Amino acid sequence: MSERNDLKLVADTLKSAIKKRDVKGLLLHSDQGFQYTSIRYNQLLLRFNIKGSMSRKGNCLDNACIESFFSHFKTECFYRYRFKTSKEVTEAVKKYMKFYSNKRFQKNLSNHSPTEYRAMAA
Repeated sequence: MSERNDLKLVADTLKSAIKKRDVKGLLLHSDQGFQYTSIRYNQLLLRFNIKGSMSRKGNCLDNACIESFFSHFKTECFYRYRFKTSKEVTEAVKKYMKFYSNKRFQKNLSNHSPTEYRAMAA
């Protein structure tokens, strides 16, 4: 996490994911933010054989699954609390992501958590 929504945050996050998983041939979807249209970001995608995909401008339906996730995230995490520090926000995000990945069942995943479903598919 960062206090700035900048290219460094996006590049560092992508590099971290690359270290953890085989990303060759991955399709990575984003919006049309300046970070994702930058030369540096697209060079990273090319270097690791990742195919970039972008939503059309102003069309939330192009990325409905992540729009749905953020709706749940905001409702279940952010709108319920008042944060005083960035550290509190960071801790809440980490806690929610752990909950969402491991405990929160998803109807479209046959009522399993994402972690359970991924393990079943492997």
